[in-house]
Amino acid sequence: MKAARMNRLFAPSGMCFDVAIDHGMFNERSFLGGIEDMGKAIRTVAAAKPDAIQLPPGTAPLLQAIPGKDKPALVLRTDIANVYGTPLPRALFSEVIDRAVEQGVVLDAACVVVNLLMLPDQPEVYRACVRNVNSLKRECEIMGMPLMVEPLVMQDNAKGGYMVDGDIDKILPLVRQAAELGADIIKADPCENVQEYHRVIEIAQGLPVLVRGGGRVSDAEILARTAELMRQGAKGIVYGRNVIQHPDPGGMTRALMAVVHEGSSPDAALAMIGGK
Repeated sequence: MKAARMNRLFAPSGMCFDVAIDHGMFNERSFLGGIEDMGKAIRTVAAAKPDAIQLPPGTAPLLQAIPGKDKPALVLRTDIANVYGTPLPRALFSEVIDRAVEQGVVLDAACVVVNLLMLPDQPEVYRACVRNVNSLKRECEIMGMPLMVEPLVMQDNAKGGYMVDGDIDKILPLVRQAAELGADIIKADPCENVQEYHRVIEIAQGLPVLVRGGGRVSDAEILARTAELMRQGAKGIVYGRNVIQHPDPGGMTRALMAVVHEGSSPDAALAMIGGK
């Protein structure tokens, strides 16, 4: 069943565009822009037909309630962390939802996703994430559920919450650890120099690597970056705010799908977005 679920997640091209709409799981007001009405947000993105939509258990049924056979696959967010606020809370945590893989099966997920967080001088959170991955791995094998691990290297929180550290020398060992822990799919940070991303692909040992989008940037920048990541060997992308906070989320989804699956140029993709 794992192979069948992977086939639902990845298109015949071998690529995947997963739109992340799981930000409400993390209890941060700034993450809710564009997704205040989750039903509307999910319907809008689903109509643009990305390969998958990433959701928590509470709102995953909104996707699965859409009639028809060709809706995007579900990627189920399985963990909750409180590491994104400024200032950081007194005590940090990363917890997996109860019977996460079983919930994924019930919700007809094609994949479950869990963080592997690396924060400066926060070894307790990192240890909790390692435990989370370990707890999910065996259940995923029993249930035939693909496991997506998100190795996420973060900057010091004093620079602002949820800031990616693009240092490739920090990204590489965490990506390899995710592979060694048994990930089926890696959802990895971009690095500062996108032309070095082939090194991340190599260190993942043949696992498909989907690249995170991070914070909002201009349309031209995100499309150009995506095109280069695909040239470097990425098997797709997992973007959230660059889609859901966009004035034309459907158009942005279609533009990114063209880059990921058809190799469209950034300029050609840009023309698909409303108002351009």
